[in-house]
Formats: sequence, C-alpha cells, structure tokens
Amino acid sequence: MTEFIAEDLLDNLDEEQRLAAESLVGPTCILAGAGTGKTRTITHRIAYGIAKGYYAANRVLALTYTNRAAGELRSRLRALGAAGVQVKTFHAAALSQLEFFWPQFAGVPAPQVLDSKAKLIGQAATELGLKLDTAALRDFAAEIEWRKYSMLSIEQYADVVSKRPRIGSLSADQNLSLQEQYEAVKIKSQRLDWEDVLILTLGMLRAEPLALSHVHQQYRFFTVDEYQDISPLQHALLDAWMGDHTDLCVVGDPNQTIYSFTGATSDYLRNFDERYEGARVLQLTHNYRSTKKIVAAANRVVADTSSIDPLTSQGDSGDDVRVLQFASVADEAREVALNIRELLSAGAKPNEIAVLYRVNGQSEMFEAALAEQNIEYQLRGGERFFNRPEIARAMTALRAESN
Repeated sequence: MTEFIAEDLLDNLDEEQRLAAESLVGPTCILAGAGTGKTRTITHRIAYGIAKGYYAANRVLALTYTNRAAGELRSRLRALGAAGVQVKTFHAAALSQLEFFWPQFAGVPAPQVLDSKAKLIGQAATELGLKLDTAALRDFAAEIEWRKYSMLSIEQYADVVSKRPRIGSLSADQNLSLQEQYEAVKIKSQRLDWEDVLILTLGMLRAEPLALSHVHQQYRFFTVDEYQDISPLQHALLDAWMGDHTDLCVVGDPNQTIYSFTGATSDYLRNFDERYEGARVLQLTHNYRSTKKIVAAANRVVADTSSIDPLTSQGDSGDDVRVLQFASVADEAREVALNIRELLSAGAKPNEIAVLYRVNGQSEMFEAALAEQNIEYQLRGGERFFNRPEIARAMTALRAESN
C-alpha cells in the first residue's frame, strides 16, 4: 500500500476516532461509549497500522467474545485490505493452540469439547440423588462458568460457595458436591467444557516453554474488543500470549459489562493505565446511533458510576423515554406484548418493533406473552427457547426421571 492509500483509511473518521486510529504503538485503551463507532475505529486502526508498515498482518491477533463479532471484524478488515489478520474469539484461539500442541506434549489428540454441560450436569445430579428443574440446570451451568472464569479451584470455591446466590433448592453443600461430581463425570467421559479449553491452554503455555515461544513468535500485535467483559481467566491467558510484547489495544465501555455472571469484570478496563506502564487512554464520545433523548437518558442512568465522559448524540431529538417497573418478568412480558398489540393495531410495522432482554433465560416469558397475543416474531441471536438443544435434552432427561 502507498502512503496515500494509508492516509485514505482515516478520511471518514471523526476527530476522536482518528486520534485513536493513529495511536499505533504501545498499550492503548479506547473508552468507547455505545454507538460511538468503536468497531469502525479499531478496524481502521489495524488496517492503517498495516498500511503504514507498523504491523505485519499475519502477526496481528484481534480477540472478541462471540463468533458473530469475530465475523463482523473479519469482514470489515477484509474490506479495508487487511485480510491476513487473525480474528478469533478467546475460545477459538485457545482451542487451535490446544489442538496443535496437545498431541506433541501428550502423545494423543486433545479431548473433544462438550456441546453443552446440561447432560453431564443432569448425570452428576442423578448420581447424587439431586433433582434440578430447567431453571436450576441453567443457573448451575452458569455457576460452573463463574467459578472457572474466576480461576477458583473446587477447594477455593468451597470458601465462597455460602456467599453465592442460591441455585434452585440446592444448599451450599449440595452445590459444592455437584460441582465436584460434574468434574468427575466430565473426566470419566474424557470431555472438556469450554472453560477447560482456556484453563488447559494457559497451563500448557506456562509449563511448556517451546509452546509459549511459538505463540510469542506467531503474534506480536494484539487488539481486544469489548474489554470490559474480560474475565480473570481470559486476562491471564492474554498475558501469557503477550509475554513481553507491549503493543496491546483494548476497546470497551465500563458501562456495558454484560458477562459479570461469568466472572467478567470491568476493573481491567478501568485500571488499564495502572497495569500497563506508558499506557495511552483515549475516549470516543460522539454517539451516531441514538436520538438525543435516548442518549440523555442513558447518561443519567450512569451519571453516578461512570468513569468515562458523557456521550453526545449526533442524531435528532427523538421521542421521550418512558421507564416502567413491574413485579416480575412475567408481568413485564405481558405488558410488552399488550403494547406491541396496540402499536400493530395503530398501523406500526412489525419489522420496526424490537424487544431486548438481558439474558437468554428471559426469552421464554416474552415468547409465551407474544404467542398469547397471537403476535408472530423472529428470535435473533439465538434459538427459540424450547428448540435449544440443551433445553430439549434437559426436558427429555426430566421427563425420563419423572416416569
């Protein structure tokens, strides 16, 4: 690429985005509020660094948390002439390394990864004489993830289990026993869960200098998207991948942490400049997605806790934001469905109406409420609740148990 083409990559960025894209070396933290163009910024930054000769595309590793986000980053980088960049989720990057190195050090192929924990949790519960309903099954799987992402052994978990939220009818002792039994069943089945993939990759890199040296030679420049959602386990793995390298760019918004239930913490983002010497911290504050009234409401919600500057909307004024409270998710879902029915009766287009919920477990209530109002809908970002494989398997196991 020529110098002219490199500079062209910055033409359509605003002043804040351009400043971030031009910060190419050393530890860089981009605090990017919702709708401020963070994905645009980091992809242009990577492409600009390659065009300017700072980065070798095949030594850049861009990390995110979902396959969908990875696909979006990969597509944008390809369009910017940076197709050689490795874009992976933490799990995909770890799994590729585990599958590559495991046969070399263990002499056998790496164990297969479970599609879902549900079956093994159900088996472990049966062996202990415990019964879990669908909600408890889901919550217990999440608790396994929290323990492992927090880097707690069974013994360490025993010290905190009494302080953790209760799962169904399980006592703290039963919770601990089930954690132990799940691990025993999993080992006997010679399978890994996705947390194991990260744990074993980290352990392998720490124990095998040849593997660690190979990774350090492979990757030199790192970008982490949605850094506010990194867990202690993922951060430890990132540290291992980086070694002595310092070219790390992270982007995130401490107000958008959504994986705290799996051990994620925004502390790594908030304290980035304390952790990395000479770090540069930049902000993106121009919101291009929402109306002024929506942005104003969002700013008020986080006013007392936010560690970044308020956002400024580049859109029009928009409609007022209403806040309603309900006693339960079921009540909320019924009211939402009724409001949608009223909007449709008034001539609103179905494809202009969206319902957002915080966790997948809430979808069941909203799907039932919409069905009660005979409202057709499409579920984005997941499968319908009772069509999900883990739910179908769990329901089959529960029916068999009751017969």
